Amino acid sequence: MATKRVLVIEDDDAIRRGVTDALTFAGYEVLAAATGQDGLVRAPRATVDLVLLDLMLPGPSGFDILKAVREARPTLPVIILTARGEETDRVQGLRLGGDDYVVKPFSVRELLARVEAVLRRSPERPDKVQRIELADGVADLARCEVRFDDGTRHELSEREVALLGYLASHRGRAVSREEILTRVWRLDLRGRETRTIDVHIANLRAKLRDDAESPKVLLTVRGKGYVFATPA
Repeated sequence: MATKRVLVIEDDDAIRRGVTDALTFAGYEVLAAATGQDGLVRAPRATVDLVLLDLMLPGPSGFDILKAVREARPTLPVIILTARGEETDRVQGLRLGGDDYVVKPFSVRELLARVEAVLRRSPERPDKVQRIELADGVADLARCEVRFDDGTRHELSEREVALLGYLASHRGRAVSREEILTRVWRLDLRGRETRTIDVHIANLRAKLRDDAESPKVLLTVRGKGYVFATPA
């Protein structure tokens, strides 16, 4: 299994070093940011599996960072770090999309348990799909091709494999174009035209024999994105 990466955004040097050391010792790869500005730049774009976010930061606050993360990466897990007694901040953080919180001072065991629990239930790390059964064939992602019972075959590009696999692993959930760019293709949203996703979806529908006028596999959810709808 690939090493999970955690971004720690904390301005207190001692706490940041302690959290970084604990996560590293536990087998995680750790990135760190010491200011709100650094966190605001890195959190929506860095290739990480989870963010540990202090709310009270110099510069942009943790709330600003959390809002930016939820706009760019709706499913990226975020654990909020707060001081004892700041219940209002914790509630606001959870309402803005935080997945869990840890109250300072916290033990290493508690922190690691929270991290493990959030990662287990996170849609950011679904089961990897290698094979998709179709009505009259199969999409073999391991071999990068679609095969039909009549002998027809279509090759899948690397991006098509990544896109189809991601949608299939999130079966039944509408996935936005922005999420595809950042989580599937690892592209920076700045200056990117998200309509390129539509082109790839159209190509996949053709290769899957999924009627573009009335699709049954790759459905369009107006205002949200695309959803993989083949029965489990």
